[in-house]
Formats: sequence, structure tokens, C-alpha cells
Amino acid sequence: MKRRKVDVRAVPAKAANAVDDRFQVSTPLRRLLNKVFPDHWSFLLGEIALFSFIVLLLTGVFLTFFFEPALTEVIYNGSYAPLRGTHMTAAYASTLEISFDVRGGLIMRQMHHWAALLFMASIVVHMLRVFFTGAFRKPREVNWVIGSLLFWVGFLAGFTGYSLPDDGLSGTGLRIASAIMLSIPVVGSWVTSSIFGGEFPGDIIISRMFIAHVLLVPGLLVALISAHLGLVFKQKHTQWPGPGRTNDNVVGERMFPRYALKQGGFFMLVFGVIALMGGLMQINPVWLFGPYEAWVVSAASQPDWYVMFLDGSTRLMPAWEIVIPIGDGYVIPPLFWPTVVLPGILVGLSLAYPWLEARQTKDYRSHNLLQRPRDTPVRTALGAMAVTFFMVLTLTGANDVIAEKFFISLNAMTWAGRIGILLAPPLAYYLTYRICLGLQQHDREVLAHGVETGIIRRLPDGRFEEVHQPLSSGHGELEYTGWVVPKKMNRLGALGPAIKGFFYPIEKPVEAPVSPGHPPVEERPERSEISSDNR
Repeated sequence: MKRRKVDVRAVPAKAANAVDDRFQVSTPLRRLLNKVFPDHWSFLLGEIALFSFIVLLLTGVFLTFFFEPALTEVIYNGSYAPLRGTHMTAAYASTLEISFDVRGGLIMRQMHHWAALLFMASIVVHMLRVFFTGAFRKPREVNWVIGSLLFWVGFLAGFTGYSLPDDGLSGTGLRIASAIMLSIPVVGSWVTSSIFGGEFPGDIIISRMFIAHVLLVPGLLVALISAHLGLVFKQKHTQWPGPGRTNDNVVGERMFPRYALKQGGFFMLVFGVIALMGGLMQINPVWLFGPYEAWVVSAASQPDWYVMFLDGSTRLMPAWEIVIPIGDGYVIPPLFWPTVVLPGILVGLSLAYPWLEARQTKDYRSHNLLQRPRDTPVRTALGAMAVTFFMVLTLTGANDVIAEKFFISLNAMTWAGRIGILLAPPLAYYLTYRICLGLQQHDREVLAHGVETGIIRRLPDGRFEEVHQPLSSGHGELEYTGWVVPKKMNRLGALGPAIKGFFYPIEKPVEAPVSPGHPPVEERPERSEISSDNR
């Protein structure tokens, strides 16, 4: 079958794209390389999570060669003089050896820890972007579920990771985990003894956590990330509304070569920032905590930031025990509610939210265009409410440190957290809802009356008014399309280009929807191949 050849070198960019979409041979590799990605800074948050995970894998492989996951008691005789002659576990001794005796070991440890914190932070911020812009709506509900599971699996990876060194801080965290398991009704004792191999701390927990941390949990993370990326490539990419953007196309840059090269440079930037933090910013100095002793617990023992909300919920929970009259009385301890029930509710709500909103709004259509948060005030207010709830619990997880540094009563801090957890989230909901309505009203005023020019005109009757630049040549109010409403003259082209300074522009230039100097590429729905024989 003879195919018609089309030369698109001399065709304008937009026309060339249209010809290419229609006449090129659509192979899987070409479809992959021609995948179009919108050019917007908010889409980079997911890439930060992916790149920090790659750094986690690279540094973790290095640390695996030198870490000894054993609770065998040894006498330390390494380079760190203050702990020489101290009895400790082999796990803690090998951690000290990595920090002081292995070339590059300390920077690898710190890069690994900083990458883990950045991985969790980027997942949270990325999911907030997805939530507030409505990117979880049909047909992307499954990808939202995968993203939610990524946070909790990353949570488990972080916990198993910082529990491995068996220092004073990580041992305290393991003791708290044991208490949480024991608080589970009916099966708590069996679960604890099965995981720890008997009474806490046992002698096999570190080796089991090592296997989970370097094999099982990373494997699950790789599977979830692969499924997440596969769905992103399979489905049409979301994009912001704007000129030329519809629910059936994607405007941006092709994956190869420009987008791939930009992402390669962005990976090196993320890697460099993590390496800089690992070399200059100390984190988790286990040599200062000493080996773990079950009877020694210091003040100001806080976990990583993404676990502190559970610590805060435990501190706010009153000491209420529920006694069930079975036999001699079955007691449900107060620790069970903030550490088992609360995470279960949070997981359930986060996984089910796309379907809950679709049922509430009766909207079951497919959506590829994002929404501005101001256009969905209820959802935005719910998100602000959830963030406030999380922040109150996180701050309460450090209430002992805050009380000490600011000379406040610890009991007062606890009661402030209890009152704040009841009042702050509803207040955040109300304020956010009203702000969204105010921003909507402002957009409608600009569409109806035009952009403020700063020019004051005096009327014949002596009154003064500001001259507005209408957004259209006709009469009447423009329809709001979900895109940014211009509110400055330079966005209308009424002002000249930005004035350049020596190091940076004096006036910031207007940002284009896509990279300046490069025409956008429009990804259209795939069409069947057309040849000269079946025209």
C-alpha cells in the first residue's frame, strides 16, 4: 500500500501540527514521544516527588551496603570518642560507622533523610493542587486513590526508615508504635507479639523492618508510581482553561525532545538541592541521642513532620477509657481513638472523596479542564478546613517545645489545642468560602465594567470617576469562562514591554501560557490513519 508523503518543513507551526496529526504513521513509540504536556509550574510538583524518590533509591542502595540490621549487643570502639566503650546494638554501631568512618557516608545518610522529607512534602502539595483544581474528577478517580495510597505507603516507608538506627529517638518511636498496636481491641496483643516476636522490643524487629524498608515498601511504591504514571500517559492530561484549550485537546509541548530535556534539567536541579541540603544542613544526629534504652525517654522527642499530627492527636485526646462489661471488663484505651480510628477515617474520606463530590453535585461527566479554586467555594473551603485541622494537630505535636521556649503552661497549650481543633477548622471554612465569593464578584465586576486604567476624569457636573478599559468592543457583560480575568493594563497589551534592569527586570513581564518563542503544540484526539488508497 503506497502512502502519500507530506512535507511539513515549510508549513506554519499550527498547520504542521494538524498535518502531522492526520497523516503520520501512528505507532506506539511515536504516540509516546508526541504526548503533549501543558506548560505550567503547578504540574512540576508531581515531578519533584518522582525525582526525590529516585534520589531515595540511589542513596538507599549505598546505605544498604554498610548497615547491619541486628539487635546483637556490641561494644562501640569507633571514631566517635564520646560513645567509645558504650554497649549498644549492632544496628546503632553500624549507623555510627556510616556517619563517621565510611567515606561519604554522612552526606548519604542526610541526603536520604532530606529526600524522604521532600518526597512526602511534594506528595502532599501535589495532592492539594489536584484537590483544589478538581483534577481528581472523572476519569481520574483511580489516580486520586493511587496518590492517596502513595502518601500512606510513604508514611510507612518513613517510619520503618527512621526506626532502623535504634537510637534513643527511633527506639521511642518504636515503643509508641507497640503501644498503638496493643490498643487495638481483640487482636492488638496478637499483632504486637507477631511483629516484635514476643514482648517489646524483642530481638528481630530491626531485621524485619529492614526487609520491609529496603524491599517490600519500595516495591509497593514503585508499583504505585508506575501505575500512576501509566494512567497519566493513558489518559488525556489536565490543563488550565484558556485560549485554544478545550475539554478535547491538550495544548503544550511534546514529550520529546523539549519536555524530556527540561525534565532532565529539572531532575538535576532537585538532585543538586537535596545534595546541598545533605552537605550543609544537619538532620537526625543519632550520635547525640545515644543508644536506645527502654527506661530512658527524653523531652522534645518528635517524629518527622508528616507523623506529628498523630502525636498531636494523642496529646489532645482526653484520658477516657471505655469499659465493655464482658467478663471482668474489657477496656478500650484512649490511645486507640486518635491513632487507629482517626487515621482510618482520614484514609476512608480521602479515598472516597471523588465519588462523594460527584454524588453531591450530580456531575458524572469527564473533565480535562481544571477549575480555579474560587469557582468551587465549597470544595476550596473543605480543603482549607482539612489543612487547618492538620496544622492544629501538627503544632500540638510540639506543644511541649512551644511551652518551654515561650514559657507557657503545658496544660494551657493542651487546652488551646483542644479548643483550636474544634473552632479553627469551621472558621477556616467560613473565611475561605467568603473569600472565594469575593474573588468571583471581583471577576464579574471586571468583565462588566472593564479594567481600571488609573486615569481620573472629571464629569461636567463636577464629579470624578475612573476611566475603565472595556474588555470587548461590543456592549454588555462578557461571559466568564474559567480563565484568568485580566485586571492590569499590561495584560491587555496597552503598556509597553517590561523595563530591563541590571540583574533582574524592574517590571516583571507578562507570562505567556506556554514557553515564550515556541509555538504551543495541540494534542488532538487520535484519528484513524489516512492513506492515498482510502481517501
